[in-house]
Formats: sequence, structure tokens, C-alpha cells
Amino acid sequence: MLTHRARLLIIGGVLTAALAATLLVTTPEATRTVDEVMKNPENLEGREIAIRGEVLDGSIDNSSYMFILHGENEQIYVDFSEASVSNGLDDNRTVYAEGVLKESNGIWIFEAEVIKTSCPSKYEEAED
Repeated sequence: MLTHRARLLIIGGVLTAALAATLLVTTPEATRTVDEVMKNPENLEGREIAIRGEVLDGSIDNSSYMFILHGENEQIYVDFSEASVSNGLDDNRTVYAEGVLKESNGIWIFEAEVIKTSCPSKYEEAED
């Protein structure tokens, strides 16, 4: 049977290890808009990032698993062939995606790993 002191030392060790693990885990980067990403995509190439924007009307191609995500002034191709996609991926929907930005033949493509759509009613203006 462990003594009171031994139990306290074990508990203290576990708490210290948990605190150290918390400090060593890196915090995720902030979500970027399409316009922020396309301002200087070379700086983000090959990095895991999160991006948000709106699906361009008519751009979803389920045969190639690609669509266009746009912001105020810029747009980017999104490859969702390897992505976990939430229900509701549709035209004009606001999308949050995690993945890696890559260049292919002069075109920037965001290779998504996770795609989450938002509820459109969340963004609709309240009627008076």
C-alpha cells in the first residue's frame, strides 16, 4: 500500500506532466479569409491552415471533387477529394475548411482535409 506522501508525489507528477503537455501543444492558427490567403499565398504554401469563404455559385464539380471558394475580391480552387465534408455543401454557402495550400501549374489549390458548412439562417438578416 502506498503511503500518503507517495500518493501525493504521484498525483503531483501526473499534474506536472499534464501541465507540461498543455504548454507544449501548439495553438491552431486563426482562420483566414480567401482574400487574406490570396494576398500573399507563397508565404502559406505547404502549411496547414484554416480558411473561410463562400462557395461560388455553380462551381461545385462532384466528378473532380473541386469547387471555388471566394471572398470579397479573390477566389481559390478547393480540392475536397480527401476531405471529411459536413452535410450541406452547396452553392453560396459559407464554408470553413482546414487543409494545405499548394500551387499547381500557376494555379493555387487548397487541398482540404476538413470542410464544415454553416447554417444559412445564421447569416440571414432578421426581418423587421
